[in-house]
Amino acid sequence: MSAEANGSAVHVSIVIPIYNEEGILHSAVVDLRERLAPLGWRYEIVLAENGSRDRTVLVANELAAKYGEVRVLSTGAPNYGQALRAGLLAARGELVLCDEIDLCDVDFHRRAVELLESGRAEMVIGSKLISGASDERPFFRHAASLVYTGLLRGLLDFRGSDTHGLKAFVRERIAPIAESCLTDKDVFASELVIRAYREGLLSLEIPIRVKEKRPPSINLLKRVPNVLGNLAKLTWAIHGDEIPVSRRARARRGG
Repeated sequence: MSAEANGSAVHVSIVIPIYNEEGILHSAVVDLRERLAPLGWRYEIVLAENGSRDRTVLVANELAAKYGEVRVLSTGAPNYGQALRAGLLAARGELVLCDEIDLCDVDFHRRAVELLESGRAEMVIGSKLISGASDERPFFRHAASLVYTGLLRGLLDFRGSDTHGLKAFVRERIAPIAESCLTDKDVFASELVIRAYREGLLSLEIPIRVKEKRPPSINLLKRVPNVLGNLAKLTWAIHGDEIPVSRRARARRGG
């Protein structure tokens, strides 16, 4: 049940960046609402639009007008990281879930919320690269994810397996971290997760199944120069001690 429907405070915010998604946006949101209904949550869906050139904004606003739990933000320029950050900071729920419009994985939502509510985690990562996961994307996209994670591990001492895609957080813990991030576009999600690890958030990874509903809205090869540039910026920031490491994070890393 949406918070708007029963007049109570939002408990779960689902943030979904969207860019040129007119083809699947309406059906994806309607289907997401239907699958959330049995859970009985007080929730909102935050559609973080960023620079779409098709009818995405119109469709999103129509959904918001029809369904009280749907909100629309627009950052004005094609920038996934900026949209995700804006959505995270605008979220009203105690718990924040980051989703993708071509996934809308309610099974992950349910498992992540259970972990956050139980206190077993403050950050839950849905990993497509760990044992038990199923990555049904084209091989070259799976391979690119492996290479990217390898770079994060080698350059930034990242100890997890995945930073992009499905994530869940306790909002009061992740909001200040999101505000302090230096990068945007594709690398923002990685910086957010790495900072959260280094700040000592209690973190868990759970396996997910990834089966996209449409091809990527931005060509993978076109993203490479920006990713490498932002990755260099992120590496400089971390090794320049601009990201503090808490005692708990040091203890986990054996320091």
